[in-house]
Amino acid sequence: MSDMTVTSSEHGVIRLFALDMRPEEAKFLREPGAADQVLGVSGLDPEQIDIFPVSDLEDLGLYGYLSEGCGVSEDQLDRTQLGAVDGWVLVLRSAALHGHAATLKPDPRLRLIGFYTEEATNWSGGTIETESARPYSAAPNPVSGGQPRRTGSAVLALIILLIIGGALWLIL
Repeated sequence: MSDMTVTSSEHGVIRLFALDMRPEEAKFLREPGAADQVLGVSGLDPEQIDIFPVSDLEDLGLYGYLSEGCGVSEDQLDRTQLGAVDGWVLVLRSAALHGHAATLKPDPRLRLIGFYTEEATNWSGGTIETESARPYSAAPNPVSGGQPRRTGSAVLALIILLIIGGALWLIL
């Protein structure tokens, strides 16, 4: 398999590989650093790499795993091609590279099934027309005369002074 270049700006890309190896070898790839070796790059985030037998997906299959589990749009997926994959697979998300550029040099026992992109969240939205969304709608109304009222504070201060004065009068 030829080398694959991953740019530092890549995000949301999923690479799916079939593993042409014995189950014991495939299980070993779950060990720290083992996936790095077969992909020919170091420092991968193991949390962003999935290695499993397709049979573990049962009725969901690779098609369901990618569409429902990974957020890949159905127009990118070929149900027949994914249904034909059996044995063990390796799923590599671009986040595994921590935003660094790299050149993957996959082991010959890894067969690329495909590249898929996760659906991005659409952060755009329409204009909110409610009164509470208008600028300065939460600002307090200005008090007449431009001076804030401090009546409550003055009354509280007077009560505290009376209590302190009464306590001193009783003590002396």
